[in-house]
Amino acid sequence: MSTTEPEAAAAAGAEAVSVLERSAEAWIADYFNARHLVRTRDWVVALAPSASAELRIAALTHDIERRVPGGPRLDPRTQAWDDAGYLRAHSERSAALVSAWLAEQDAPRAMQEAVAALIERHETGGDPPADLLQAADSLSFLEVNAGRARAWVQEGRCDLAQAQAKLDWMLGRIRVAAAEDAARALHRRAAAALGS
Repeated sequence: MSTTEPEAAAAAGAEAVSVLERSAEAWIADYFNARHLVRTRDWVVALAPSASAELRIAALTHDIERRVPGGPRLDPRTQAWDDAGYLRAHSERSAALVSAWLAEQDAPRAMQEAVAALIERHETGGDPPADLLQAADSLSFLEVNAGRARAWVQEGRCDLAQAQAKLDWMLGRIRVAAAEDAARALHRRAAAALGS
C-alpha cells in the first residue's frame, strides 16, 4: 500500500460518512424537534471535534421515536423525569427505528450496532462516548427546549416545580467536565425563562 492510499481511503470514508450524516439530517427534518437533534450533534462535535461517525449519527437521531405515534409517554405529574422504565422504552424504540433506517441506507452492520448502542444509553450514559452523547443532549435541551418547560406549565402538563426539576435533571446528569460551564450558563438562562 502506498502512502497516499490510506489518505485516499480516509477521505473516501469521510465523504461516505458526510453523505450518511446529510441523509440523517434530511430524515429528521420533518420532526417537530429536529433543531434539538441537530444541536445535539453540534454539541458532540464542539466537545469532541474528532467524534466518530457513529456518535454524530446517534446524536442526530437519538429522540426520533417521538416522531412516530404509539411510543412511550412520560407523565411528569406522576413520574420522575428519570423514570427508568420510560427512559429504557424511549431509548430502545429510538435505537430500533434508527437501526432500521441505517439498514435501509446500507450502512455497515458494525455502524448500525454502534449507533444503536449509543442511542440506548443516551439518557443514562455509562461510558465515555455515551456520557458525551448524554451531555450534548442535555446542552441542546437547555439551549433549544428550555421554552418547552414553560409551555408544559402553561398547558397543565406539569407544575412549575416539576418543570424546574426537568431543567435541574438535565444539568445534574452531565458527567463530561468540558460541558459543565456551558451547561450551567444554559441552565441559568432556562431557569430564568421558566420563572418569568
